[in-house]
Amino acid sequence: MYAIIETGGKQYRVQEGDVLLLDRLAREENETVVFDRVLAVKQGEEFRVGTPTLEGARVTGRVLGHGRSRKIIVFKYRPKVNYRRKRGHRQPFTRVKIERIEV
Repeated sequence: MYAIIETGGKQYRVQEGDVLLLDRLAREENETVVFDRVLAVKQGEEFRVGTPTLEGARVTGRVLGHGRSRKIIVFKYRPKVNYRRKRGHRQPFTRVKIERIEV
């Protein structure tokens, strides 16, 4: 059984027991988080798709912790005009373990 959920403007395929790295959620560690925007669910041979979401379907997870991903370098450069800008960025994330898929 798996579900396709939407959070943070992105879609994720999840199963029970999966650990996801999502965009930072405003939740404390060990807190339960519920994803109501379930786009599709596959259970056995049955595949249900919502328009755009499935009514009554939800995915429950637990926040394992927060962190920041690896640094990426943003370098802007324009030739012949002595324009150079170098910046770094670390995207914050939340680690979530999927506990239950309810249809």
